Amino acid sequence: MIISILAVLFTFGLVIFLHEFGHFMVCKLVGIRVEEFSFGFGRELAGFTRGDTRYSVRLVPLGGYVKPAGENLEEEAAEKQAQPAPAAPRAPYEYFAKPWYTRLGVVFAGPVMNYLLAFVLFSAVILVMGAPRPSDAPVIGDLTQGYPADTAGLKSGDRILRVDGKEVSTWTQMADVIHSRPEKEISLVYERGGASSEVKLKTRLASGAGSNGVIGIAPGVDYQRVPLLKGFRMGAYQCWYWTAFTVKTLASNIHKREKPDLAGPIGIVNIVSKAAHSGAADFFFLIGLISVAVGFFNLLPIPLLDGGWAVLYLFEGISRRKLTAGLMKYVNAAGMAMLFAILLFATYNDIMRIVSSHAARKAAAAQGQEK
Repeated sequence: MIISILAVLFTFGLVIFLHEFGHFMVCKLVGIRVEEFSFGFGRELAGFTRGDTRYSVRLVPLGGYVKPAGENLEEEAAEKQAQPAPAAPRAPYEYFAKPWYTRLGVVFAGPVMNYLLAFVLFSAVILVMGAPRPSDAPVIGDLTQGYPADTAGLKSGDRILRVDGKEVSTWTQMADVIHSRPEKEISLVYERGGASSEVKLKTRLASGAGSNGVIGIAPGVDYQRVPLLKGFRMGAYQCWYWTAFTVKTLASNIHKREKPDLAGPIGIVNIVSKAAHSGAADFFFLIGLISVAVGFFNLLPIPLLDGGWAVLYLFEGISRRKLTAGLMKYVNAAGMAMLFAILLFATYNDIMRIVSSHAARKAAAAQGQEK
């Protein structure tokens, strides 16, 4: 439990803090005054002021935030209404005193830092561990939650010895037998801790094209050493691959009008906890995946996210019209509603995934008792 908690805090703290650090660094580079740069949220535990910036560590170590001077148009509008007076010109160090393209650089800096972190982690794992390749040994490397293998009680590391009485010595042999029996009951003899056991389960029909039977298992991974430059290229490719995969998946969901399989806070915490117990390589690779996901999500044109701000600044640059407090009021309200809806939807997916898995496990246990 302690390891899981520390892993979650470290993962989210690192990914979100570096995102905010990107905004902070560009603000400093372009001459925007930063009033506060914080690690964590909530009550301040410790801090100091250097120059015009308050640096602090706060109670909840899940990321951080940056507060540039003059970034809130709505607050400024409220102050002017409370104290009507001739409007003073903006100070040159204020956020909205800078041209739109400078602010565009500030908002893009956060996602860029997420992709940079992912590149470093992917490259480091590949250089230290080697290039991952699926193992052909009939040993379960991972299981899909809620699928037949998971509900039947199979675990990572189990070696499959026989499928429907047929001995298998490679992953390919085992997969061929399972694929040839879609939606049929099969028996698996597996070895765990030196002892062999048998389990019966019903395969599912593979999603997408084809009619293969599947039980929700993936092979283990073997590693092959790679030279330095190739390791960096492979790290960069991982950033590209997972971004392209996300775009294609979302496009397919929209085209087919399918519900996207989003993971919310509960699902992500569960994945991080599992990776923390499976080894350092898996854990840091997962942090890279989460960093790519955070960077990509922030680039979406949703109000309050970096991508949403980027759209507004591009509009400002093309139309040559300054953003107003009235516009920002409606944009921010729409952004809050959209983000809250996404959070609720993702959390609902997490809960239903857990409920479905528990129900399938109970059904498999009851079926086993009847036999």
